[in-house]
Amino acid sequence: MKPGEMRAKPAAELKQLKEKMEKELMDARFKNITGQLKNKGSVRKIRRDIARINTILKESGK
Repeated sequence: MKPGEMRAKPAAELKQLKEKMEKELMDARFKNITGQLKNKGSVRKIRRDIARINTILKESGK
């Protein structure tokens, strides 16, 4: 998701999205350990999206 799209969302929705992405990250890490993850770059993408959400939340002070 692009930062512009994230900035348009309210803080409550961003927090829900962050929780969802943290669960996805945990699942992706487990799949990576067990060898079931085909796209290993997805772990990096999810981590960066979580960081973007954290940055936007702190910028706006929400």
